[in-house]
Amino acid sequence: MLTESNNTNIYPITKVYFIIFVIVVSVLSSELIIPYLFVLFCLFMAIFSGVIKQFLNLTIKGLLTISVIMMFFQAFFHPGELVLWSWSIFSITQEGVDFGLIITARILSIGASTILITYTTSAKDFIYSLEKIGFSPKVTYVILSTLQIVPETKKKSATIMEAQKTRGVEVEGNLLVRMKAILPSLAPLVISSIASTEERAITLESKAFMVQGNKTSLHKVEKTWKDTAITILLIVLLITFIAWRILL
Repeated sequence: MLTESNNTNIYPITKVYFIIFVIVVSVLSSELIIPYLFVLFCLFMAIFSGVIKQFLNLTIKGLLTISVIMMFFQAFFHPGELVLWSWSIFSITQEGVDFGLIITARILSIGASTILITYTTSAKDFIYSLEKIGFSPKVTYVILSTLQIVPETKKKSATIMEAQKTRGVEVEGNLLVRMKAILPSLAPLVISSIASTEERAITLESKAFMVQGNKTSLHKVEKTWKDTAITILLIVLLITFIAWRILL
């Protein structure tokens, strides 16, 4: 889910370059310090951009959970010779722990950078920048619709649940109570989703979406000298890192 507003003055495609840089460096790096430096950098940028609460919330609930699970599986099932602990058919090896630490570090660095870009980039800015580099409006519309499915469904579901609550339906309590409350809300949720799809089709038709030719936009996003400087810096750092890895 992308945000409704842009929290930084960085061009969206420049942020995509940063994610690619983080992915390449994190995957090629065999040291733990580099991925964790990316995590610290993303943490600092989240504070600077004012999205630290959302960043920490998704990082702790999502990334840390995935990292712990991956660490557990790698420690137990990755082959190795130096056994640290064993019981019955289960054993933890030093090689498994080391490999698990590297995998979790990569997950945290790539995930943290993606979360940061997600919460600091406007959806309309991102789509506009994709169209500027040559993406078809049809493709960008599909991307935008996909990005908006989850937040829109969540918002509609919350509205329906509030309406059910005003009618006296019990929607809070244990798991069984919440499951019973979900069933009556499915029908209005599906119907509202179908209605919104029809409204979107009418809106696109009124805007001559399928008409061939150059499209104009009231929303503009322009690159600045900072984007050029960041892109050049990322390229230089990436080339330097790859050369350093080859020499070693």
